[in-house]
Amino acid sequence: MTRPATLPDAVVAALRCPLCADELTLDARALRCPARHSFDVAKQGYVNLLHAGVPAGTADTAAMVAARVAFLAAGHYAGLRDLLAQVTAADAGDDGLVVDAGAGTGYYLAGTLDRVPGAAGLALDVSALALRRAARAHPRLGAAVWNLWEPWPVASDAASVVLNVFAPRNGAEFRRVLRPGGSLLVVSPDRGHLAELASVAPVLEVDSRKEERLDAALSGHFELVTREVLRERATLKPDEVRDAVRMGPTGHHPDRLAGLAEVREPAEVTFAFAVSKYRRTA
Repeated sequence: MTRPATLPDAVVAALRCPLCADELTLDARALRCPARHSFDVAKQGYVNLLHAGVPAGTADTAAMVAARVAFLAAGHYAGLRDLLAQVTAADAGDDGLVVDAGAGTGYYLAGTLDRVPGAAGLALDVSALALRRAARAHPRLGAAVWNLWEPWPVASDAASVVLNVFAPRNGAEFRRVLRPGGSLLVVSPDRGHLAELASVAPVLEVDSRKEERLDAALSGHFELVTREVLRERATLKPDEVRDAVRMGPTGHHPDRLAGLAEVREPAEVTFAFAVSKYRRTA
Protein backbone atom coordinates (compact mmCIF):
# COMPACT_ATOMS: atom_id res chain seq x y z
CA MET A 1 0.00 0.00 0.00
CA THR A 2 1.35 3.43 -0.91
CA ARG A 3 0.56 6.61 0.98
CA PRO A 4 1.31 10.33 0.77
CA ALA A 5 4.71 11.17 2.19
CA THR A 6 3.52 12.93 5.32
CA LEU A 7 2.72 12.31 8.99
CA PRO A 8 -0.83 11.65 10.26
CA ASP A 9 -2.28 14.36 12.49
CA ALA A 10 -2.63 11.99 15.46
CA VAL A 11 1.06 11.13 15.25
CA VAL A 12 2.14 14.77 15.05
CA ALA A 13 -0.01 15.51 18.12
CA ALA A 14 1.74 12.77 20.10
CA LEU A 15 5.31 13.66 19.14
CA ARG A 16 7.43 16.03 21.20
CA CYS A 17 10.55 18.01 20.39
CA PRO A 18 13.57 15.86 21.35
CA LEU A 19 15.53 18.98 22.33
CA CYS A 20 13.05 20.86 24.54
CA ALA A 21 10.11 18.41 24.94
CA ASP A 22 7.61 20.99 23.65
CA GLU A 23 4.75 20.21 21.27
CA LEU A 24 5.44 20.00 17.55
CA THR A 25 3.46 21.22 14.57
CA LEU A 26 3.78 20.15 10.95
CA ASP A 27 4.71 23.16 8.83
CA ALA A 28 5.01 22.24 5.16
CA ARG A 29 7.79 19.62 5.10
CA ALA A 30 9.08 20.02 8.66
CA LEU A 31 8.12 19.51 12.28
CA ARG A 32 8.70 22.65 14.35
CA CYS A 33 8.34 23.57 18.02
CA PRO A 34 7.79 27.04 19.58
CA ALA A 35 11.53 27.26 20.30
CA ARG A 36 12.11 26.99 16.52
CA HIS A 37 13.76 23.60 16.58
CA SER A 38 13.03 22.05 13.20
CA PHE A 39 13.09 18.50 11.83
CA ASP A 40 12.60 17.84 8.14
CA VAL A 41 10.19 15.18 6.95
CA ALA A 42 12.00 13.01 4.40
CA LYS A 43 10.45 12.52 0.98
CA GLN A 44 9.67 8.91 1.99
CA GLY A 45 7.44 10.26 4.79
CA TYR A 46 9.44 9.62 7.97
CA VAL A 47 11.11 12.16 10.27
CA ASN A 48 14.53 11.79 11.90
CA LEU A 49 14.40 13.20 15.44
CA LEU A 50 17.77 11.89 16.57
CA HIS A 51 20.26 14.53 17.63
CA ALA A 52 23.11 12.06 18.21
CA GLY A 53 24.59 9.06 16.48
CA VAL A 54 24.07 5.44 17.47
CA PRO A 55 26.72 2.78 18.02
CA ALA A 56 27.80 0.76 15.00
CA GLY A 57 25.87 -2.49 14.62
CA THR A 58 22.71 -1.05 16.20
CA ALA A 59 20.59 0.01 13.24
CA ASP A 60 19.47 -2.47 10.58
CA THR A 61 21.54 -2.25 7.41
CA ALA A 62 20.21 -2.09 3.84
CA ALA A 63 20.92 -5.82 3.43
CA MET A 64 19.06 -6.68 6.64
CA VAL A 65 16.06 -4.56 5.64
CA ALA A 66 15.94 -6.13 2.18
CA ALA A 67 16.06 -9.62 3.71
CA ARG A 68 13.26 -8.78 6.14
CA VAL A 69 11.05 -7.29 3.42
CA ALA A 70 11.45 -10.38 1.25
CA PHE A 71 10.90 -12.84 4.11
CA LEU A 72 7.82 -11.13 5.51
CA ALA A 73 6.33 -10.64 2.05
CA ALA A 74 6.38 -14.44 1.66
CA GLY A 75 3.89 -14.61 4.55
CA HIS A 76 5.96 -16.69 6.93
CA TYR A 77 5.18 -14.55 9.99
CA ALA A 78 1.60 -13.78 8.96
CA GLY A 79 0.30 -15.89 11.85
CA LEU A 80 2.18 -13.73 14.36
CA ARG A 81 0.99 -10.56 12.64
CA ASP A 82 -2.63 -11.73 12.83
CA LEU A 83 -2.33 -12.73 16.48
CA LEU A 84 -0.86 -9.34 17.43
CA ALA A 85 -3.62 -7.53 15.56
CA GLN A 86 -6.27 -9.61 17.30
CA VAL A 87 -4.85 -9.01 20.78
CA THR A 88 -4.32 -5.31 20.11
CA ALA A 89 -7.75 -4.62 18.64
CA ALA A 90 -9.53 -4.93 21.99
CA ASP A 91 -7.32 -2.28 23.61
CA ALA A 92 -6.46 0.18 20.86
CA GLY A 93 -9.86 1.91 20.83
CA ASP A 94 -11.57 3.55 17.91
CA ASP A 95 -9.28 6.59 18.01
CA GLY A 96 -6.30 5.31 19.99
CA LEU A 97 -2.60 5.52 19.22
CA VAL A 98 -0.51 2.37 18.83
CA VAL A 99 3.23 2.95 19.31
CA ASP A 100 5.50 0.26 17.86
CA ALA A 101 8.85 0.47 19.64
CA GLY A 102 11.38 -1.04 17.28
CA ALA A 103 8.95 -1.17 14.37
CA GLY A 104 11.42 -1.97 11.60
CA THR A 105 9.57 -1.91 8.28
CA GLY A 106 6.17 -1.48 9.96
CA TYR A 107 4.89 -4.96 9.07
CA TYR A 108 3.24 -5.71 12.42
CA LEU A 109 1.99 -2.18 13.06
CA ALA A 110 0.33 -2.02 9.64
CA GLY A 111 -1.41 -5.31 10.34
CA THR A 112 -2.73 -3.95 13.61
CA LEU A 113 -4.02 -0.76 11.99
CA ASP A 114 -5.86 -2.84 9.39
CA ARG A 115 -7.74 -4.46 12.27
CA VAL A 116 -8.52 -1.19 14.10
CA PRO A 117 -9.94 1.25 11.51
CA GLY A 118 -9.91 4.35 13.73
CA ALA A 119 -6.49 4.00 15.33
CA ALA A 120 -3.24 5.69 14.31
CA GLY A 121 0.23 4.21 14.56
CA LEU A 122 3.65 5.60 15.42
CA ALA A 123 6.66 3.55 14.32
CA LEU A 124 9.86 4.23 16.27
CA ASP A 125 13.12 2.66 15.13
CA VAL A 126 16.79 3.58 15.00
CA SER A 127 17.09 2.49 11.36
CA ALA A 128 16.13 5.17 8.85
CA LEU A 129 16.46 2.55 6.12
CA ALA A 130 13.75 0.44 7.75
CA LEU A 131 11.49 3.43 8.40
CA ARG A 132 11.53 4.39 4.74
CA ARG A 133 9.42 1.27 4.33
CA ALA A 134 7.38 1.75 7.48
CA ALA A 135 6.34 5.28 6.57
CA ARG A 136 4.52 3.94 3.51
CA ALA A 137 3.20 0.74 5.06
CA HIS A 138 -0.19 2.20 6.03
CA PRO A 139 -2.01 5.52 5.54
CA ARG A 140 -2.54 5.98 9.30
CA LEU A 141 1.08 5.22 10.22
CA GLY A 142 3.77 7.81 10.96
CA ALA A 143 7.44 6.97 11.42
CA ALA A 144 10.20 8.63 13.46
CA VAL A 145 13.86 7.66 13.78
CA TRP A 146 14.78 7.32 17.44
CA ASN A 147 17.07 5.41 19.80
CA LEU A 148 14.75 3.48 22.13
CA TRP A 149 17.26 3.58 24.98
CA GLU A 150 16.89 7.37 25.22
CA PRO A 151 13.78 9.12 26.59
CA TRP A 152 11.29 9.02 23.76
CA PRO A 153 10.05 12.14 21.92
CA VAL A 154 6.47 11.11 22.70
CA ALA A 155 3.94 12.71 25.04
CA SER A 156 3.16 10.99 28.34
CA ASP A 157 -0.05 8.91 28.42
CA ALA A 158 -0.31 9.20 24.63
CA ALA A 159 -0.59 5.54 23.64
CA SER A 160 -3.39 3.03 24.06
CA VAL A 161 -1.05 0.19 23.13
CA VAL A 162 2.72 -0.20 22.87
CA LEU A 163 4.06 -2.99 20.68
CA ASN A 164 7.57 -4.36 21.11
CA VAL A 165 8.48 -7.09 18.64
CA PHE A 166 12.04 -8.50 18.85
CA ALA A 167 13.27 -5.06 19.91
CA PRO A 168 14.99 -3.30 22.84
CA ARG A 169 12.81 -2.92 25.93
CA ASN A 170 12.78 0.35 27.80
CA GLY A 171 10.36 -0.34 30.63
CA ALA A 172 10.36 3.19 32.00
CA GLU A 173 9.42 4.69 28.64
CA PHE A 174 6.85 1.98 27.93
CA ARG A 175 5.10 2.99 31.14
CA ARG A 176 5.42 6.74 30.64
CA VAL A 177 3.88 6.86 27.16
CA LEU A 178 1.08 4.39 27.92
CA ARG A 179 -2.19 5.84 29.15
CA PRO A 180 -3.69 4.36 32.35
CA GLY A 181 -5.24 1.03 31.44
CA GLY A 182 -3.12 0.75 28.30
CA SER A 183 -1.49 -2.47 27.19
CA LEU A 184 2.09 -3.43 26.44
CA LEU A 185 2.57 -6.35 24.04
CA VAL A 186 6.04 -7.88 23.92
CA VAL A 187 6.98 -10.52 21.35
CA SER A 188 10.11 -12.57 21.89
CA PRO A 189 11.42 -15.79 20.34
CA ASP A 190 10.41 -18.92 22.21
CA ARG A 191 12.53 -22.04 22.66
CA GLY A 192 13.34 -23.75 19.38
CA HIS A 193 12.75 -20.72 17.17
CA LEU A 194 14.71 -21.28 13.93
CA ALA A 195 16.88 -23.78 15.80
CA GLU A 196 17.18 -25.96 12.68
CA LEU A 197 19.26 -23.24 11.01
CA ALA A 198 22.09 -23.47 13.55
CA SER A 199 23.92 -25.85 11.22
CA VAL A 200 24.36 -23.16 8.54
CA ALA A 201 24.77 -19.97 10.59
CA PRO A 202 24.83 -18.79 14.21
CA VAL A 203 21.26 -18.14 15.29
CA LEU A 204 20.04 -16.73 18.57
CA GLU A 205 19.81 -19.39 21.25
CA VAL A 206 16.77 -18.76 23.42
CA ASP A 207 17.42 -18.63 27.16
CA SER A 208 15.38 -21.27 29.01
CA ARG A 209 14.62 -18.60 31.65
CA LYS A 210 13.59 -16.01 29.05
CA GLU A 211 10.08 -15.38 30.36
CA GLU A 212 11.31 -15.12 33.94
CA ARG A 213 13.94 -12.57 32.94
CA LEU A 214 11.46 -10.59 30.85
CA ASP A 215 8.92 -10.38 33.67
CA ALA A 216 11.64 -9.36 36.12
CA ALA A 217 12.95 -6.64 33.80
CA LEU A 218 9.48 -5.07 33.54
CA SER A 219 8.32 -5.76 37.08
CA GLY A 220 8.90 -2.26 38.37
CA HIS A 221 6.51 -0.88 35.80
CA PHE A 222 4.20 -3.67 34.60
CA GLU A 223 2.43 -6.85 35.63
CA LEU A 224 1.85 -9.81 33.32
CA VAL A 225 -1.74 -10.31 32.15
CA THR A 226 -1.46 -13.15 29.63
CA ARG A 227 1.19 -15.04 27.71
CA GLU A 228 0.51 -17.03 24.56
CA VAL A 229 2.99 -19.14 22.62
CA LEU A 230 2.57 -19.44 18.87
CA ARG A 231 4.44 -22.38 17.36
CA GLU A 232 4.37 -23.27 13.66
CA ARG A 233 6.31 -25.41 11.19
CA ALA A 234 7.28 -24.16 7.75
CA THR A 235 9.33 -25.16 4.74
CA LEU A 236 11.76 -22.47 3.65
CA LYS A 237 13.30 -22.25 0.21
CA PRO A 238 17.09 -21.73 0.13
CA ASP A 239 16.72 -17.97 -0.44
CA GLU A 240 14.24 -17.79 2.44
CA VAL A 241 16.68 -19.56 4.73
CA ARG A 242 19.26 -16.93 3.87
CA ASP A 243 16.76 -14.11 4.45
CA ALA A 244 15.67 -15.57 7.81
CA VAL A 245 19.26 -15.45 9.06
CA ARG A 246 20.29 -12.17 7.46
CA MET A 247 17.32 -10.20 8.78
CA GLY A 248 18.12 -11.00 12.43
CA PRO A 249 21.00 -10.07 14.75
CA THR A 250 23.42 -12.28 12.82
CA GLY A 251 22.99 -9.89 9.89
CA HIS A 252 25.22 -7.41 11.73
CA HIS A 253 28.10 -9.90 11.40
CA PRO A 254 28.73 -10.70 7.71
CA ASP A 255 31.72 -12.84 8.68
CA ARG A 256 29.32 -15.34 10.27
CA LEU A 257 27.21 -15.81 7.13
CA ALA A 258 29.61 -17.85 5.03
CA GLY A 259 27.68 -21.08 5.60
CA LEU A 260 24.59 -19.63 3.90
CA ALA A 261 26.25 -20.01 0.51
CA GLU A 262 26.08 -23.79 0.96
CA VAL A 263 22.29 -23.83 1.41
CA ARG A 264 20.82 -25.37 -1.75
CA GLU A 265 17.87 -27.39 -0.44
CA PRO A 266 14.63 -26.41 1.31
CA ALA A 267 14.67 -26.57 5.10
CA GLU A 268 11.95 -27.52 7.58
CA VAL A 269 12.05 -25.00 10.42
CA THR A 270 10.21 -24.08 13.60
CA PHE A 271 8.71 -20.67 14.23
CA ALA A 272 8.16 -20.12 17.95
CA PHE A 273 6.98 -16.83 19.46
CA ALA A 274 5.94 -15.81 22.96
CA VAL A 275 3.39 -12.97 23.00
CA SER A 276 3.22 -11.40 26.47
CA LYS A 277 0.59 -8.83 27.43
CA TYR A 278 1.25 -6.47 30.34
CA ARG A 279 -0.64 -3.75 32.19
CA ARG A 280 0.83 -0.78 33.98
CA THR A 281 1.22 -1.27 37.71
CA ALA A 282 -0.53 1.20 40.00
